[in-house]
Amino acid sequence: MQRISLLLAGFAPAALWGQQGAGTELWRVAATTLPLPPALGTGGAAVFWNPAQPAIPERASLALEVIETAPTVGASGLITTARVRVRPLGQVGLVYGRMGIGDLVRTSLSPDPDPGTIPYYTQTLGATWGVALGGGGTAFGATLAYQQTHLDAAQSTRWTLDVGARRSFSDAVTLAAATHFFSRFTTGGAGEVRVWHGALWGTRGAVRGRYGIATAHGFSADHQFGAGFELGPQFGCDLLVEREGSYGRPGWRAVTGVRVGVGRYRVSFARDFGVNDIGAAYRVGLEGRVP
Repeated sequence: MQRISLLLAGFAPAALWGQQGAGTELWRVAATTLPLPPALGTGGAAVFWNPAQPAIPERASLALEVIETAPTVGASGLITTARVRVRPLGQVGLVYGRMGIGDLVRTSLSPDPDPGTIPYYTQTLGATWGVALGGGGTAFGATLAYQQTHLDAAQSTRWTLDVGARRSFSDAVTLAAATHFFSRFTTGGAGEVRVWHGALWGTRGAVRGRYGIATAHGFSADHQFGAGFELGPQFGCDLLVEREGSYGRPGWRAVTGVRVGVGRYRVSFARDFGVNDIGAAYRVGLEGRVP
C-alpha cells in the first residue's frame, strides 16, 4: 500500500495527468539521478536530455546508463544512445530510453492481492541531430522521438520534438537550454561559470559553479544549484542541490556524481540521497568512442 500511495501522490497517475503525464513523471524520476542541470550535461547519454552537444573528435560514440531507485519506489530503467559524425551535417544518431515501476499488485476488498500485477512503464525511441559551430563554442540540436506509455490496461502514444542550444565563452561561461518531451512544453535552462582553473599534478584542473531551472512541467519551478571539479578529461566530480517543485510543499534533495575517463572509455556513477526517508537512487553509465 505504501508504494501504491507514493505512485498516486508523487508520480502523477492517469487520474491526475492522463497517460502522457504518467510517462513524463517517470522520466522526472530518472532525472533525480543527474548530478548537474540536465541542459548542461555532455557526453554519454546526455544527448537524451539536451541534443545540443559539443563536437566529439572521434567518429562515433555508444553509451548506456542504468537507473535504479530505492525499493520503496521500485522504479528502474535505462538510457542508451548511439551517435556518428557525418560531415558536414554534424552528429546524428539514435536514442532509446525506458523507465518503469514493477511489482505493483492489484487489491480489492480482500486483504490478499488479486492475481496479476499492474504494468507501469514508458519508453521512447528517437532520432537525434546536433551540430557544433564556431570552433565548438556554439551547438544546436534536435530530437524527434516516439513515446509509448502503458499504465494498467490503458496505453498512449505520442510524437515529441525537442530542441537544445549551448553557448560557451572561452570555456569560462557556458549557457544552455533544452526542451524535454515538448508536447508537454517542459523546458529547462542552465548556466555554468568557471571559478578557478590551474595546473594540478601535471594536468589542468577547473572548478565550476552551476545554476539551472526547469519549468512548465505541471509543478512550481525546480531550481538547481551545483558545483563541479574537473581534472582534465580523466576525472570529474559533481554536486547538485535542487529545490524541487511538487504537488504539495517544495522539497530539497542532493545528488553527487563521479566521472572517470580511461582511454576511449568513460565511466560515470551518480547517487541521489533521497527525500522523506524514501531511500537513495543510483545511476551507472558507460560510454565508448570509436576513433
